[in-house]
Amino acid sequence: MASDDIVTFEVADYIAVVTLNRPPVNAINAAVRDRLISIFDAITDRDDIRVAVLTGNGKVFSAGADLKDRPDPNTPGAYWHHNRLTRETGNAIKECAKPVIAAVNGAALGAGFGLMAACDIMLAAEDAVFGMPEIDVGLAGGAAMLNELLGKSRVRRMMFTGMRVPAAELYRLGVIEAALPRDQLMPEAMKIAAEIASKSPLGIKYAKHSCNFVTLMPPRDAYRFEQNFTYELSKTEDAAEARRATLEKRKPVFKGR
Repeated sequence: MASDDIVTFEVADYIAVVTLNRPPVNAINAAVRDRLISIFDAITDRDDIRVAVLTGNGKVFSAGADLKDRPDPNTPGAYWHHNRLTRETGNAIKECAKPVIAAVNGAALGAGFGLMAACDIMLAAEDAVFGMPEIDVGLAGGAAMLNELLGKSRVRRMMFTGMRVPAAELYRLGVIEAALPRDQLMPEAMKIAAEIASKSPLGIKYAKHSCNFVTLMPPRDAYRFEQNFTYELSKTEDAAEARRATLEKRKPVFKGR
């Protein structure tokens, strides 16, 4: 399968749909990671994209890292290169200047769960399950991702046992936005994406930047950080257009400047 086919990339109406497409379970290998990094870096730069939706083809979002694509720990540098590529896959999504919506169409395990955790807004099919099964294959990892989503006890239970958690439980815990019948998943994700795409591109860019960084700061510094963005945005053409549109009772036409 060509590299462009293992993760497909379609753009329409300012929305990019990124689809994992490596049957049968969308296992993540080096080629998938490289393709995802390239796609989300491109999304940052493309003016015709304001929001992205990440989903999977078939009945599985991603069963995680491809165990047949493990590095040889006896080859100097191989494991560190693999780990660096692994880290940067999630970082490419987190650091993408545009919001990314996860539409989890089925099981999201290990690195697949990590892909969802890197996204900004998360929806799942009601029959999806989530887990970190590394412990069952002689590995460990994922606490850094899970700690952003879940409490101490649940993170450690998942890490120590490899337990699977259904979408309904993640919804109950407030981790995901919705647990939906599979046929309603993409329509709902696209509805949210369309709403985001209708907003000021600059405003959304700064809003995501704020969300990424305020969690790293004390509340006083975080609020000042956001106020600085508000000040800079107030001087933009999009801000003026938003004010005019509100007064004229019409939809704004944003130019991203």
